[in-house]
Amino acid sequence: MLVESRPKSGYFVSPQQSGESDEPAMSRPSMAPESVTSAQMAVDILEESRRPELINLGAAIPGPDSLPLKTFSRITSGLVRRKPELLGRYERPAGNDLLRQRLVRHWREADCPCASEEVIITNGCQEALVLSLRAVAKAGDVIAIESPTFYGVLQTIESLGMQALEIPTHPRDGVDLDALQRVFLQRQVVACLFIPSFNNPLGSCMPVENRRRLAEMLAQAKVPLIEDDIYGDLGYREPRLPTVKSFDKSGNVLLCSSFSKTLVPGFRIGYVLAGNWSERLRHLKLLGNVATAGLPQVALAEYLQRGGYHRQVRQAAQTYHWRSEQIRALVLHYFPPGTLVTRPQGGFVLWVEMPSEVDCVRLHDLALLAGISVTPGVIFSPSGDYRHHIRVSCGQLAAEQAESAVRRLGQIARRLLDDQL
Repeated sequence: MLVESRPKSGYFVSPQQSGESDEPAMSRPSMAPESVTSAQMAVDILEESRRPELINLGAAIPGPDSLPLKTFSRITSGLVRRKPELLGRYERPAGNDLLRQRLVRHWREADCPCASEEVIITNGCQEALVLSLRAVAKAGDVIAIESPTFYGVLQTIESLGMQALEIPTHPRDGVDLDALQRVFLQRQVVACLFIPSFNNPLGSCMPVENRRRLAEMLAQAKVPLIEDDIYGDLGYREPRLPTVKSFDKSGNVLLCSSFSKTLVPGFRIGYVLAGNWSERLRHLKLLGNVATAGLPQVALAEYLQRGGYHRQVRQAAQTYHWRSEQIRALVLHYFPPGTLVTRPQGGFVLWVEMPSEVDCVRLHDLALLAGISVTPGVIFSPSGDYRHHIRVSCGQLAAEQAESAVRRLGQIARRLLDDQL
């Protein structure tokens, strides 16, 4: 472990390079369709993120210091003064026309051209995922997912009466496409729901050649992909990786994202680039909640019109890169021997694998008593796997707070291991 001095701040663990020996291996799920039953734990984790007395290493929330909140405060207050009528009307079900046009321009610049008719504005990325799943599948259908994957995806599949089929996933390169191809040949799945760019919780990032191959596989099998790209703009390196949708020639990919991780979480503005399912999603959105609030949409459109979005996300990504490397080094130093930690290239979450004797549900409970929130790994699998894993969020903690929290968490994990030996 390397230590560096910062003026007027003290001494901190410094990020350092390491090999793959301290990273987890490819996941090996059973690859049998599973029902999802972890809803209550998901609710508990979200509630913990609202408790001010807890140090948040659990919920994947961006740091306020990395968000242009004051800018949005000025934009929003100005809009209310100039256009109070925004508060007295419903927006269109598909969303504000100006924001949709800004998104078309944004994705054209990212080499993912789309028409404004494809864009449906939603209440966050979660609603985008719900609407997309409802558009392409029905109760009883099997959805292929990464293993592990974001628990919000699992809760959505559960709520719709569908089943999840976990596909082996590498912590760096993402879904095992050979395993997925075998699933396609067996005609087991109706749709896929993947996070190719900086999967939550693994942080994996599918290489460009794999994205192209996946688009071709999907077209051949006639299986739609719901592509969750919520972390896609927070890569640590330039240029931004193309989405799988960038290689889609048949409208077979529905791309879901939001501005909750990059600009303003409180607005809860997400969207879908819906491809062939645009009309179906517009209808589902109308039935669900009529429309997303108009004022936040107009504020976002004005922000995007001013320019500076790219600079904002680059600065945020640099901050998250530093924090994730620092916390990664701290975990490897303070946690039990044999602990493995992912090394993501974007986003702000780490996946930590501890010796099998460490029960991370118990670790979560004891950490709460010590004033620390973490997310146990079982919540990221429909089969309840990953009981000796946790997800660690690096979005919010400053260096000195991270050092203290990870040290205390490591002490608890070591005690749990000692109790089992």
